Amino acid sequence: MRKAVIPAAALLLVAVGASPAGAVDQVDSKRLRDAVTVNGILGHERVLQRIANQNGGTRASGTPGYAASAEYVKQTLTAAGYRVSEQEFTFPFFRELAPATLARVAPTPADYPTGTFEFSGSGDVTGAVVPTKDVQVPAPATPSATSGCEASDFTPAGDAPAIALIQRGTCTYRIKVTNAVAAGYDAVIIFNEGQPGRTDLVTGDLGAVFGVPVVGLSYADGAALFAATQQDAVTARVTTATSADEAAKTTHVIAETPGGDPDKVLVVGSHLDSVAAGPGINDNGSGAATNLEIAEQLAALKIRPRQKVRFAFWGAEEAGLLGSEHYVATLPDAELGRIFANLNFDMLGSPNYVRFVYDGDGSQTSVAGPPGSGQIERIFTDYFTGQGLASEPSQFNGRSDYGPFIAVGIPAGGLFSGAEGRKTEAQATVYGGTAGAAYDACYHQACDTTNNLNPAALAELSDAAAHAVYTLAVTKTGFFPDGSLRAARRPMPAFAHATSALR
Repeated sequence: MRKAVIPAAALLLVAVGASPAGAVDQVDSKRLRDAVTVNGILGHERVLQRIANQNGGTRASGTPGYAASAEYVKQTLTAAGYRVSEQEFTFPFFRELAPATLARVAPTPADYPTGTFEFSGSGDVTGAVVPTKDVQVPAPATPSATSGCEASDFTPAGDAPAIALIQRGTCTYRIKVTNAVAAGYDAVIIFNEGQPGRTDLVTGDLGAVFGVPVVGLSYADGAALFAATQQDAVTARVTTATSADEAAKTTHVIAETPGGDPDKVLVVGSHLDSVAAGPGINDNGSGAATNLEIAEQLAALKIRPRQKVRFAFWGAEEAGLLGSEHYVATLPDAELGRIFANLNFDMLGSPNYVRFVYDGDGSQTSVAGPPGSGQIERIFTDYFTGQGLASEPSQFNGRSDYGPFIAVGIPAGGLFSGAEGRKTEAQATVYGGTAGAAYDACYHQACDTTNNLNPAALAELSDAAAHAVYTLAVTKTGFFPDGSLRAARRPMPAFAHATSALR
């Protein structure tokens, strides 16, 4: 799951008549729920863990670990009787091979905590630290620093090695680094801007591959380094070790039920890739393994769906939802119009979990999904209520692979057990666990292994996932009460990747 948010703005999209909240046919999903087991899910998770262990500890798109994961999913679905295909696409690939370092060499040696920006180049540069002409220390009261946003902000570097010192703010990191490189700098340091919430060590996505090292600093360390440059010449050393490719290749795996109405397609998605830093067994091995188990049991039980079910295992989600975005963007208009709903399952086994349901109707958060998303939300909330289990809404903000679907007006919904956010006292009272601790302390880290899974979370959320898949697959009406799609959709608008637009 990405931290970045992709906006869910869209062109016109779905026109549906008003319908009662309980319009989806009542179904009994118990047979499928009983067949979908935690042991089955963990069996798939153990294979994904072994794949990561055999491939440098990662299953990131563009790596052998991801290719092996995709092959495992493909073979499993083929054996279950699905028609399976892969869609290949290119994407910008980045991997940090070793932690960055940043040290002041002269006049007074000092080491600084730092981090590598995504798509930084590799290098070992020792040179003069030269701040842009418009660094603001103390920081402005509100985010407004323009450091590095104009070519004229930089003193030309000259022939000797030089390192640009830039303050975060106003324009994208990509613009700042592009201007620094054009001015002749051999490495770049970007420090945080300094307002509340913008003081910690900063890193981010540059949005393009650069050939020079780019590292981050906290506001306090950046301000101190800037102050030192105002007193004397400062020499620093920056090191990074990265691998980057503007056009790496990866795939996602797509499987369809043999039966079901081809004019009513339910897309059940989860991303298969991990971050480069770890094996991604919760994020998102848990969602992928759950979808794989549901697909297997749906076939084993010989359930005949009225609607066609399409299971999708997305690549390059951690690079910015690029797999699902590519899929939606390249669908012909006629095929796009046949998709009546999307379910998305991303992180279902967080250790300190909450039963989050995407707030499809926007009634309790600030963003609603396309019309019909509220009905999907009710499938989940009604299920949990019927089981005597609490749930709560999660903002429908495009953070996971449903983003490209809702951006073209396809109703969507899903579940989430929590990522880097911290559990509140009220949530701990309802769900148990530890207040003040992260839902998943191993989020995007090497410790996201099979030891990072909560079996209770997997049991409860996988049952809800199976119930929703079954409900939307076998009801007489499909999704809308009158059985029609009644959807008019246009091609997806271009996404502005928030990861490359961070300021």
